[in-house]
Amino acid sequence: MNFQISYEADFRASFPVEETAALVCEAVLEEEHCPYETQVSLILTDNAGIRDVNRECRGVDSETDVLSFPNLDFVREGVFDIDETEEADYFDPDTGELILGDIMISVDKVYEQAEKYGHSVRREFAFLLAHSMLHLCGYDHMEDEERLVMERKQDEILTGLGMTRDN
Repeated sequence: MNFQISYEADFRASFPVEETAALVCEAVLEEEHCPYETQVSLILTDNAGIRDVNRECRGVDSETDVLSFPNLDFVREGVFDIDETEEADYFDPDTGELILGDIMISVDKVYEQAEKYGHSVRREFAFLLAHSMLHLCGYDHMEDEERLVMERKQDEILTGLGMTRDN
């Protein structure tokens, strides 16, 4: 897996951000049985930055914790069947990696929500990243059934990494 992290906000975390991001992203891709080497772009911003993007891209003029921008059009969540005629749209021609998409996380919200929910900043960061990676793998939570599937997957992934609400 190849991912680039861009810092648009100061994130002085007490844990290794890049290592945590790699662990979570790889765990999601393993859980989803992704058959490809992948690329993901992660942007760490603040509330103002994510609000601007939320307004511009979704027409919602408010802060949010995480935004996901999938590059693939999934017929069914977690199924990486890519039509040969669309390969040029989905794969990096230089590396052959599947361009999964972009994730934007508000570090302000990471701190706020960790305090609100009573767990570590690392756990909140990992949760938002796992949630967004599942979006990049075609999952959504518009319906209760979809939400329950995502919640179960997030919990399984984070528990498997030892990143529970207790730590």
